[in-house]
Amino acid sequence: METYDALLASIAPAAGTGRTIFDPATGEAVGEAPIHDLDYLENAVATAVAAQLAWAALGHAARSAALLKAADAVERSAEELARLLSREQGKPLNGPNARFEVGACVAWLRATASLPLEPETIVDDGETRAELHYRPIGVVAAIGPWNWPMMIAVWQLAPALRMGNAVVVKPSGNTPLSVLALVKVLNEELPEGILSAVSCGREVGARLTDHPAIGKIMFTGSTAGGRAIIKSSADTVKRLTLELGGNDAGIVLPDADPKAIAQDVFWGAFLNTGQTCAALKRLYVHDSVYDAVCEELIAVAKAMPMGNGLDENNVLGPLQNKAQYDIVANLVQAAKDSGARILLGGNPDTSQPGFFYPTTLVADIDNDNPLVAEEQFGPALPIIRYSTVDEAVEKANGLDVGLGASVWSPDLAAAREVAARIQAGTVWINRHGAVDPRIPFGGAKQSGYGVEFGVEGLKALGVPQVING
Repeated sequence: METYDALLASIAPAAGTGRTIFDPATGEAVGEAPIHDLDYLENAVATAVAAQLAWAALGHAARSAALLKAADAVERSAEELARLLSREQGKPLNGPNARFEVGACVAWLRATASLPLEPETIVDDGETRAELHYRPIGVVAAIGPWNWPMMIAVWQLAPALRMGNAVVVKPSGNTPLSVLALVKVLNEELPEGILSAVSCGREVGARLTDHPAIGKIMFTGSTAGGRAIIKSSADTVKRLTLELGGNDAGIVLPDADPKAIAQDVFWGAFLNTGQTCAALKRLYVHDSVYDAVCEELIAVAKAMPMGNGLDENNVLGPLQNKAQYDIVANLVQAAKDSGARILLGGNPDTSQPGFFYPTTLVADIDNDNPLVAEEQFGPALPIIRYSTVDEAVEKANGLDVGLGASVWSPDLAAAREVAARIQAGTVWINRHGAVDPRIPFGGAKQSGYGVEFGVEGLKALGVPQVING
């Protein structure tokens, strides 16, 4: 285990060759990130190709054992990684944030290592025997976002490695240090060459998506980014798993207890200060409980301190970058201008450093308002009235995205009936955004395709092969 300073120094480029990464809470420099060029990328891919066959030949048991050791390495460096993540991404150490994210990396590595994957006998009737196996693809490119940079990197690389692939990781340009440090720690226990990270700009990144030696791309990010990857990967017919933008709806049924659900609704919406693909981003509440839900959410939100992530008291942090801050500020201003009622927040203090936007709740807002119809990806929740469940379902399904959704009611049978009508890859009951390494997760409509997690997600990192005879 290295100290924080030693870990940061181990990923730093030669003096004068990198770029400075700044803390979104303070504006202070966090460290220097390398700017890898095309030659560096080509070398990383070539090294991965050379190392992959031996890694695949080890078999599932040996690869799982290596992943468990890698999880131990992350656990040994957990506090150093969490501190770096907090400074670079902005999320607080405490709450469901930086320490939580590093802990999730450990848990996901261990869960992925333990997933069963046995050959499936498809037909065995005395005349024909057919077995379905899954073989490694080769080299996988893992392209991640800035909101959960470490955790999503592990979501991508862990099943890819377990299946016998080598992996080249490309972190977001906003949060490269976290991922570079994570890969460095993982490589303390992994065989040389099977996992590398390339910190690069768009031109070099584009080469990764059309590189003929890359067999699959895993991408988490915007729908626009996913479309670009689909186009650039087409000529080499790459396999793709795309987890794209969402604008998740939650429906509170008339029998819900506002006080009982308020805290879970709050964290469904404001986890990571709202910077989560599968966060609850538009809340539909029945007339009969609308005012009570609003009041309970105000009470919960007021009790959640926001500030510098290194302050142990805070559980909400800044937006990670100025561009995202501006998106949130503009959408809330549009809601104000339309006559929507601001229950809490909506009044950022621009005299202070950092990209802090206050926790904001907006009521009495039209369903076609930009704050509802567009993904805000920040700490602002629109709360929309409805009168009938049919109306709520129609509004929930009215957008061209469908990553997640939720239904809130003590009547589980009724909630499940409503959930079955919602067009989303996952619909949670009485919670939102609760992902699990054992349970497949993926989007509907323009929120992407392919699944991650569980045995089905593991299979998506392999090539199905039928042995018939």
